[in-house]
Amino acid sequence: MTSWITRTVLGQAKQHGFQTTHMPGFLKEKKFCLNPLLSSPAQVTGFPESNWLFSASRDKTVLLWELRGISEPAQCFSGHDLVVTGLAASPAFRQLCTGSRDNTICVWDIETGECLHRAAISRNLVTHLCWIPSEPYVIQTSEDKTVRIWDTRELQVAQSFPAKQHIQMSCDVSPDGRYCVSSSSGFGGEGCEATLWDLRQTRNSLREFRGHFQTTASCIFLPKGLTTFPAIATSSYDGTIKMWSQETGACLTTTCLDGAGPLSSLSACDTGGLLCTSSNSGIHLLRVSSTKSLELQEVAKF
Repeated sequence: MTSWITRTVLGQAKQHGFQTTHMPGFLKEKKFCLNPLLSSPAQVTGFPESNWLFSASRDKTVLLWELRGISEPAQCFSGHDLVVTGLAASPAFRQLCTGSRDNTICVWDIETGECLHRAAISRNLVTHLCWIPSEPYVIQTSEDKTVRIWDTRELQVAQSFPAKQHIQMSCDVSPDGRYCVSSSSGFGGEGCEATLWDLRQTRNSLREFRGHFQTTASCIFLPKGLTTFPAIATSSYDGTIKMWSQETGACLTTTCLDGAGPLSSLSACDTGGLLCTSSNSGIHLLRVSSTKSLELQEVAKF
């Protein structure tokens, strides 16, 4: 599955004017969550400036692949008791952090496959992980409605944000490492928001981004170059992608992928696009355009 995704995305990207030396972003530094109904893999994440790709599966393991190497996995990380639902890799520390529905977080040595630390919190069913760039901290969302910051050196909770009203589905950290965004489950407009947090203080959220009518499954900070100002993108089970002003919370544009069904994940490409996974129609490649007004244009689907 991972090889097919890689070949397909790179091939389609090249055909539509994206430079494959910088594409796709999710292979380098972003998590790309596949259809949750698939048996394997459940999550995929890349390792910047390398040929490594990590895949997490419902078989409770994580595999390390070399994209230009042999077809067999180079390393297996085994130790969780239930499906692995969170992956984050750090080039600075050459470590992998994993989370599971078994309420545990693990930190692994990538080279040896050794589990360095393991921690468990009751009811902490992990939904997503992201590593703060160049720092020993990992942000984690959970079905217990809490966003936590873990210190990976001893694998202890360094900070927790105030609990939300709904399950926290996804998280991302800003390129400067100062802010975090998380997204909520919901239905009929109840919940369904994304929330901006300041990592320097955890007492209150900075603002909420409301407008989706079903679970907001994914949220990401848009990299510099895609817009002229700080912006956030979200995808939802309501079949839409929204882009927001990080500073004001205003919705800048809404794109509906007709017939795509629930949109489960987003990832930004360095050269001006987004990748979005859907339940009904595979992976969508969209270009961010700001010629007249900010909008998303679909350029490929596979």
